[in-house]
Amino acid sequence: MEERFQVGVVTSAHGVRGEVKVYPTTDDPRRFKRLKEVILGGGAEDVLLEIEGVKFFKKFVILKLKGVESPEDAAKLRQKSLYVTRENAVRLGRDEYFIADLMGLRVSDENGEEIGVLREVLETSANDVYIIDLKDGRELLLPAIKECVLKVDVEAGEMQIHILDGLI
Repeated sequence: MEERFQVGVVTSAHGVRGEVKVYPTTDDPRRFKRLKEVILGGGAEDVLLEIEGVKFFKKFVILKLKGVESPEDAAKLRQKSLYVTRENAVRLGRDEYFIADLMGLRVSDENGEEIGVLREVLETSANDVYIIDLKDGRELLLPAIKECVLKVDVEAGEMQIHILDGLI
């Protein structure tokens, strides 16, 4: 299981006080208001940075990070990813999972026969769609709805599904 999750990518410096403009990669950008720290990744070493201030501008989040005091400091962070630890991640409801935890799950049908591996999750406006690489080389696009997803066990690395008529 993933121990950290990406919440954004620094796109540029913002202003003259060392703020950074962040493209959020989280479902709810407002979650930055509740964060106290982020992990800066994408370099040789991860760095834990304290968040001093949060603002919102169009689709971006503007962060003031402790120790980043000038536009030049902020520019050095461009294209770096921001992560949070699992402990600081949003709390999930029942039958909700982090996409990163679903990737690579072994998928079996309702009879317990292994049929493939979950490769990707497409987020759509109606519901997510699981892309499953079948053992025979084909691809299954499975809607992530209760009628299709019978059981998910992230700890065991398994998912049990029902394939509706016409999906294969």
